[in-house]
Amino acid sequence: MIPMKTKLTIAALALTVFANAQTLNEIIAKTDNERYEAAASDFVTLIAKEANKGENYFYYGENFFKNDDLDNANTQYQKGSEVNATNPLCYVGLGKVLWYRGKDADAKAMFFKAASLSANKNAEVMRKTAEAYIYAPNKNLDEAIKLLNEAIKLDPKSSMTYILLGDAQLEKNPTDGSAPIKSYQKATELNPKSTLGILREGKLYQRGRNYQLALDFYKKAIGIDATFAPAYREIAEVYMLAGQSKNAIENWKKYLELNNSNDARYRYMTALFNNKQYTDAINEGESLKKGGYSNYTIERLLGWAYGEMGNKNDTTAYSKGLRSLNTFFDQTKDKANFKYLPGDYRYKGMLMSKTGKDSLGALEVEKAIALDPAANCELWAEVARIWNKAKNYNKSIAAWEKRMTCTKAMGGQDYFELGRSSYFAGNSIMKLAATIKDAKAKAAKEAEANPYYVKADSCFSKLIQMSPAFAAGYFWRGRSSSQLDPTSVAGLAKPFYEKGLEIAKPEEKTGTYKANVIEALEYLGYYHLVLNKNKPNADSDKYFNELKTMDPSNEKAKNYFNPPKQQAPKK
Repeated sequence: MIPMKTKLTIAALALTVFANAQTLNEIIAKTDNERYEAAASDFVTLIAKEANKGENYFYYGENFFKNDDLDNANTQYQKGSEVNATNPLCYVGLGKVLWYRGKDADAKAMFFKAASLSANKNAEVMRKTAEAYIYAPNKNLDEAIKLLNEAIKLDPKSSMTYILLGDAQLEKNPTDGSAPIKSYQKATELNPKSTLGILREGKLYQRGRNYQLALDFYKKAIGIDATFAPAYREIAEVYMLAGQSKNAIENWKKYLELNNSNDARYRYMTALFNNKQYTDAINEGESLKKGGYSNYTIERLLGWAYGEMGNKNDTTAYSKGLRSLNTFFDQTKDKANFKYLPGDYRYKGMLMSKTGKDSLGALEVEKAIALDPAANCELWAEVARIWNKAKNYNKSIAAWEKRMTCTKAMGGQDYFELGRSSYFAGNSIMKLAATIKDAKAKAAKEAEANPYYVKADSCFSKLIQMSPAFAAGYFWRGRSSSQLDPTSVAGLAKPFYEKGLEIAKPEEKTGTYKANVIEALEYLGYYHLVLNKNKPNADSDKYFNELKTMDPSNEKAKNYFNPPKQQAPKK
């Protein structure tokens, strides 16, 4: 029989353990609530009291990990493995960091060690290992699902296991939400107050663009826990998608009231950028930097946002953006296995081009393409535009031809720009030809321009097919056709110039398309003059009269109505 004093001691110890466990759970809840800084402060206090418990270090590491700070996360996992070498969770943590850094073999060795220490009987080890396989860029979803099903056998009443299972199922088949919704519903059946489970259901409906139902779930989560910050963030993002900026900002402010940390404000900045509120994103980022919160992620996002903000009349934003991205690359160049995003090179290249460094800018965008040539194939259009801006038309055409190989078909705007590059490439050759005095050599050089005009004509033909109401397409096809018929005898350009004049609106004729209209009138007037063996006629009169009205100082119109007098030959 156990003495009463011993019983009391055991009871006191049990209460102490229970209180400590509750304390750890409360801190973990802050991490789940994205209150990373508050949780970090509590972990420091907890570890000061319980310095030998590996799980304290593991969940402290998780707090860093979920806040995208792998270095500090790894430090805590390592400390945990040192003070409590038999605790399997810290080895899972070390494995997660290795897995995220692309060191798959080393990561699996750590996962195996964790599984061995737990004798494959610890559901939390399985869940945390599965997390790495689900959320990392290099996923292993089949293994994650296998681990989670094993965890369910060990711990069938864990709602978290079903939440993770739903996430894995959704990642494996993003177009089919039937299996994930069953998993999420099982999670909330096991724990009706699981705000994470309810949030996941809402996210699933949001993916399906059922925004009202998504809002209902987010509000349900808040009804259970008014301090559940992620629900306010999700509500804000739904309102942003719906174009209700006022409601979005209101919910972001609620989120920040609960989690008014620099990390939270950075996430707010990210949301603003994703919603194309570039000015607000920049203001938030610059404010964070002034407050001393500066890291490579802010510099990256500022660079991207400034890239979207600048315009050809104000290059200040472009210069600031390039400066931010240069800082970003300086801060990350020595990070082992750091993975750059296509946007890093794309925006840097664009900003370099906008600030006068076209050749270097094109090379940077090509680096973005090289990260995944198939997924980033359409960026060849941006390379083409940079070379066109630099008036290197042959390189622009070459880039457009690579763009034509992409899975996504070229659009009307693409053909318009390729046609222009081809046209200008032909013109460059014709300018060189004009400087050649030898008739035979000159004709040979002019012949080199012909394939470019043919390509231009083909592009404008496709543009007209895609956008038959776009007057500029007809004007540009008229322009390219006229180069293929320099004497105008065949009248190749005639139907296109006529159509352009027919569909252009009156305000466009005197505004956007004025130069095109003048060119078309000049051509049509000259065509009818040539057709009538250089004798003025009703048709030529019609077009030259319109030309004189449109452009009173036009020399061709003046010469038509008042031909220069022939000088008498000198005696």
